[in-house]
Amino acid sequence: MEKLTVELGARSYPILIADGLLGDIGTHIAPVLKRPRTMIVTDAHVADHYLHRVGASLGREGISFSSFVLDPGEGTKSWAGLARLTEWLIGEGVERSDHVIALGGGVIGDLVGFACSVVKRGCHFIQVPTTLLAQVDSSVGGKTAINVPAGKNLIGAFHQPAMVVIDPTTLATLPRRELGAGYAEVVKYGLIDDAAFFAWCEDHGAALLAGDSAARAYAIAHSVSAKARIVAADERETQDIRALLNLGHSFGHALEAETGYSDRLLHGEAVAAGMVLAHQFSAANGLCTPEDAERVRAHLASVDLPHSLASAGVNSDGAALAAHMAHDKKVRGGKLPLILTRGIGQSFVTDQYGLDTVAAFLDR
Repeated sequence: MEKLTVELGARSYPILIADGLLGDIGTHIAPVLKRPRTMIVTDAHVADHYLHRVGASLGREGISFSSFVLDPGEGTKSWAGLARLTEWLIGEGVERSDHVIALGGGVIGDLVGFACSVVKRGCHFIQVPTTLLAQVDSSVGGKTAINVPAGKNLIGAFHQPAMVVIDPTTLATLPRRELGAGYAEVVKYGLIDDAAFFAWCEDHGAALLAGDSAARAYAIAHSVSAKARIVAADERETQDIRALLNLGHSFGHALEAETGYSDRLLHGEAVAAGMVLAHQFSAANGLCTPEDAERVRAHLASVDLPHSLASAGVNSDGAALAAHMAHDKKVRGGKLPLILTRGIGQSFVTDQYGLDTVAAFLDR
């Protein structure tokens, strides 16, 4: 088992990574529980595959539990979903010292984390991510939120988990499209500040997606280590360090909004297209070479991820997409900081480009 730590002083927490951890999860969480009782929140798809396995492990450790199964999909990450979950937790008698288990992908992790940040002014939760996207990104760092009509993740809180438990074997039941969406977040770590890792992705990404367990294990551990390092340096995104993790997200969130936060475009797919757009925008403004931008586009295209507006299924004009970006939660003083690049692995934050410039670029 690999064990990493998100270093946040008294609030530091472990990340455990190993095949088969779900079947032994009770052993690992028992020491942190204040009483032998927990609550599991998951979605219908994940429940079919893994709820029994987790429950059996808890039972062997003498830990009782109740479970709440939500509908899968982004639609659950809403005011209505939050209301249902918080009311259930209160009805179950959740205490502030309890640990709620978030068993699922990014939607479940985000929703459970936010619910636990507000129920009784805060209780604990444990992230047990079952998708590649959640394993390499959203389960680590404490960003929790729901979506609203004005935009994605606009209502939320920083609320760190007590532990993250990652079992890569859950990827075996993940649909290829979901796996690809998670892989976009893996590529992101190379594009932020690790050109060598992006080169590794070019060489091994197809194998990872095809089921190579060694490639998956390496990509997860490398990505999580990078995420933990960045979160420890800038937990609440006040120094522009953590903001780099939003590479591709400002463009991507606009694409998600334009497609109604639906299965038309998964979050990771939007991020993939957004990273290409960020590199192309950088090239168009003389910040990086066209060759670097093309290298990013070509790799994501080679693994069947969206790599343009058209392949993302978006034909809206630039003004419509820029209007979505104007609601971005990162807007400061009316300006939207963009994550751009000077080349592969050389991302940076700037607010020097207005949304009119972005809109004109998107129209082109």
